[in-house]
Amino acid sequence: MFPDLMFTFVTDTYINDNHLLPTAMYMDPLYFIFAGPAMLLGLWAQFKVKSAFNKYSQVRTQSGITGAEAARRILDRGGLSRVTIEATHGMLSDHYDPFHKSLRLSEDVYNLPSIASVGVAAHEAGHALQDKTGYMPLHLRSIMVPAVSVGSYVGPVLFMAGMFLAGTIGTTLAWAGIMLFGSTALFALVTLPVEFNASRRAKELLVSQGIVSSAELKGINAVLDAAALTYVAAAAQAIMQLLYFLTIMNRRNS
Repeated sequence: MFPDLMFTFVTDTYINDNHLLPTAMYMDPLYFIFAGPAMLLGLWAQFKVKSAFNKYSQVRTQSGITGAEAARRILDRGGLSRVTIEATHGMLSDHYDPFHKSLRLSEDVYNLPSIASVGVAAHEAGHALQDKTGYMPLHLRSIMVPAVSVGSYVGPVLFMAGMFLAGTIGTTLAWAGIMLFGSTALFALVTLPVEFNASRRAKELLVSQGIVSSAELKGINAVLDAAALTYVAAAAQAIMQLLYFLTIMNRRNS
């Protein structure tokens, strides 16, 4: 999985991590106290990943290898020749689909022999290797997808509805919304080791397999480290919004 705009999670399985962005349901200054810093971090992360990718998309790999070729080499040497690699539309829409055992790379990543392309492709190949070895956080994240797809949308709606309704019904709805949205925050936390591990694998394999030189690793680090920051921002945003909901509930009950 790699960020698309800010965060893309394509069913690595098909969920867009933009669901993790806070929704300002109330014009409440307290909301911005909770959510503001995390939102700024998200914007900074978005800028960093776009800047790094654009910069190192212009830097050709010394070997002339493309993203698709780099991914194929890593997969084959990892015993994953059955995993297909496909070109897909969209900027940074790259992802690994564990259900169809397919690596889908955006056209630039697939075709270009650039530092950015091989870095992103190797990261996605890292997810395929996680799948092969039964990396638990990856499988836990996949299991959570149905709950998150509901919770990220329905949770805030139920919470807002509960705030407008009085009595036991309103309180029950609000807590149901909080619990549903809590799955989104948990999902964001589980995503962190998955993404960090995939990037670590990518960096090691790119050098050990001779795809890039040690000197070229600087650009790989810049691209993948910027991507990692987006997942940190996503987790911060989800957690802070959850804390905001809990604070509002505490106000209501006090």
